[in-house]
Order: sequence, then structure tokens, then C-alpha cells
Amino acid sequence: MGRRRKSRELLLQLLFQAEWNKPQDIEHLLKDFWEDFPTRTEVSERAQDLFLKIMVKRDEIDQRVEDGSENWKLSRMSCVDRNILRAAAYELFYCDDVPAEVAMNEAIEIAKRYGTESSGVFVNGILDKIWNSRSRH
Repeated sequence: MGRRRKSRELLLQLLFQAEWNKPQDIEHLLKDFWEDFPTRTEVSERAQDLFLKIMVKRDEIDQRVEDGSENWKLSRMSCVDRNILRAAAYELFYCDDVPAEVAMNEAIEIAKRYGTESSGVFVNGILDKIWNSRSRH
């Protein structure tokens, strides 16, 4: 498994924990997370960097995801799918070093691995719509 894939998986875990635990203190969440998963490398540093940036832009990212998910409110999506979409949407719109096709393909593969049987198709459909409607934002 490549370093970027591993950082995306760690990112998913961080986003999941932030949502599940609803921490008041992000620093405390990060401290606890890295104590449980002591992998302080460039992989974990990238995951943490993306996590912090996503948390800052979360409302904007959530709006993009909701706009692209006809008939699906974020609250109705599985926590895994919702956070995969957040991470991928961030990469699509804010990471110039990641080609759109790579961000989407990685998200789909992670959804297949960690989500439900239909997560890959679900994530693909929403990301495709988000990316194709980008000129309207």
C-alpha cells in the first residue's frame, strides 16, 4: 500500500473520530489518536495536516457534498461515506498536487474497503457530480 493511500486511511480514521467523539479540543483528539496509533511519519503528518485543513473548511466542504448528493442529506449518509466524501472533496478543490482522477479513484477504493457494498458506487456518483459542477461555486 502506498504512502498516500495509508495517509488517506489515517485521515478517514481521524475524521471519523472527530465526528463520533465530537471533541471540544482537536489537540486532545490528535494526542489520543497518535498514542493509540503511534505512526509519526510523513504518512501520519500528511494525514494530520489534511485533517486540520478539512476541519477549518468543513462547512464549505459539507455544502459541496450535499449539493452533489441529490436526495441525500449528510446526516443520512453513513459516517464512513460522509467522511470519505469530505476528504476527497478537500483533495479535489484544495490539493493542487493531487490530480482529480487520483483523488476520486482513491476515495472509491477506500469506500469499497471500509464502507458498505454500495459505498463505492455512492461515493463515485457524488464525487463525479461535485467535480463536474465545480464552475458553479
